[in-house]
Amino acid sequence: MSTTTSPLISAEALAERLGEPALHLFDCRFDLADPGAGARDFALAHLPGAVHVDLNRDLSAAITPDTGRHPLPSAADFEARLRAWGLGAGGIAVAYDAGNGMYAARLWWMLRWLGHERALVLDGGFARWQSLGLPVNADTVSYPPGDFVAHPRSDLAVDAATVLAVATDAGCRVLDARAPERFRGTVEPLDAVAGHVPGAVNHPLTESLAADGRMREPEELRRSFEATLGGVPPSHVVAMCGSGVTACHLLLAMEQAGLAGARLYPGSWSEWIRDPRRPIA
Repeated sequence: MSTTTSPLISAEALAERLGEPALHLFDCRFDLADPGAGARDFALAHLPGAVHVDLNRDLSAAITPDTGRHPLPSAADFEARLRAWGLGAGGIAVAYDAGNGMYAARLWWMLRWLGHERALVLDGGFARWQSLGLPVNADTVSYPPGDFVAHPRSDLAVDAATVLAVATDAGCRVLDARAPERFRGTVEPLDAVAGHVPGAVNHPLTESLAADGRMREPEELRRSFEATLGGVPPSHVVAMCGSGVTACHLLLAMEQAGLAGARLYPGSWSEWIRDPRRPIA
């Protein structure tokens, strides 16, 4: 179960490893339109041994007048969360959500951000696990506190000023993972202002997914990203979305494509529009 070749793990491979002491399963199911849905679904059924992780409570800090909708927690606060869930330095973290990996990718990226490389996303999530008839239960579990120590990697995240500089640099690229209609500004269901960062390029989450919700094959992903990047190397790419969640899936897909090295703008569009001096297209 190496993270050196792929950030994903199949349901079949995970099923063979259930019960291993080093394995830690994190149920990240969530619904932006119904924030309590993830906890309710978890209470009904989840992978054996999994703990529930809530996007608003666990993977985000409190919203302020200057932040987006899902600001990152401090490294110290998230380290404490991971310890409480039993994660240690040698633990293998596997995140899953309902299907497409959008919310699981947020946890995957945050683990990488704190220096934990042994992190994977369940390809196809809970939907594919269930479709294969693999075991689930409704048990509540707790674990002894883990000894996880954060080693924050500030180089993986950028601020709004960096986004502005990258978006106007021909040798760089800002990729926006939102749906095309939100990127264009014709529809905006979540944020007070519609549009996108001038110079950004749209690469929707759906571009990375097969019909069954699993990630497309690495070669397909690579061709898709290379068409969008136009020769820009991954190290010169910044990913954003509405609030720094879907963009993590874009980074997950880039890594699966062999294009690791891009950075995240955690505040994303919902933070960008907090300052009226920032340009909007």
